[in-house]
Amino acid sequence: MKKIALAIHGGAGTIRKSMITKELESKYREGLKNALEAGWKILQAGGTSLDAVEASVIVLEDNPLFNAGRGAVFTHDEKNELDACVMDGKTLQAGAVAFVRNVKNPIKLARLVMEKTEHILLAGVGANEFARQMEVEFETDEYFFTDFRYRQLLTAREEHKIQLDHSGVQSSKSNPKSLGTVGAVACDFLGNVAAATSTGGMTNKKFGRVGDTPIVGAGTYADDKTCAVSCTGHGEFFMQTVAAYDVACRMKYKNLSLSEAANETIEHLRESGGEGGLIAVDAVGNIALPFNSEGMYRAFITSDGAAIMEIYK
Repeated sequence: MKKIALAIHGGAGTIRKSMITKELESKYREGLKNALEAGWKILQAGGTSLDAVEASVIVLEDNPLFNAGRGAVFTHDEKNELDACVMDGKTLQAGAVAFVRNVKNPIKLARLVMEKTEHILLAGVGANEFARQMEVEFETDEYFFTDFRYRQLLTAREEHKIQLDHSGVQSSKSNPKSLGTVGAVACDFLGNVAAATSTGGMTNKKFGRVGDTPIVGAGTYADDKTCAVSCTGHGEFFMQTVAAYDVACRMKYKNLSLSEAANETIEHLRESGGEGGLIAVDAVGNIALPFNSEGMYRAFITSDGAAIMEIYK
């Protein structure tokens, strides 16, 4: 039996201990813990990596602290547009959705795209219509409204700029700068890997902007022959560098270890001007969590040891 492993992330960015109250830090750690436990329970019971990453991301989507699902940031037009992607490393099948509205758990919809259609990516009105046909759970606009996200939008509008997720609004203690999205990667007992990523995108975004999250190979990728990857950061740079697939390529063509490949990818991202991080797992249960920002909400567990939850560098 192979070593099982699970890693999750809840965003990267300028996250310093001095910027977060003890109470808020405790809430973030609790959120990470709950998401990790949801996926780990499935893996321990012999479940698939695909089920595990979906379960972990659902918990993160339901937590308003993270920029996905309920905690999604606002667009310029005061809407919440949601992106998500899931990929199965065993089959290379993937499903994704982009700028969907009012879907409680976009990651569930992404999996339905993978399993119930011949497509990989559905977007906008069409994706929402598919969601209704699949009878996924919808929520009202009020469900997605959080005061600190709305204040972020007002500040971004005043400054005429697009902000990366949790970027500074008023008190830094209530809103450390974070390059949001949430994600999970896992390896199950059979050595199959999977990845899932979900996000609300950028505060004050316009024109139906879509980042790396729902783009296979950019923000999400999984292949049993190499690894599973979920990224978080400034999406445009992750798309330019095809970051998630880049990790797999470095393993495949340069014969690097997971850790070496993941670190090289983040260094390449930095050289390109990008900021953020990624989580990755290979088919023997090794985990890597590199980032070039000051912090990244992250947690991981393997059959070798206890759960680890970290925020700061």
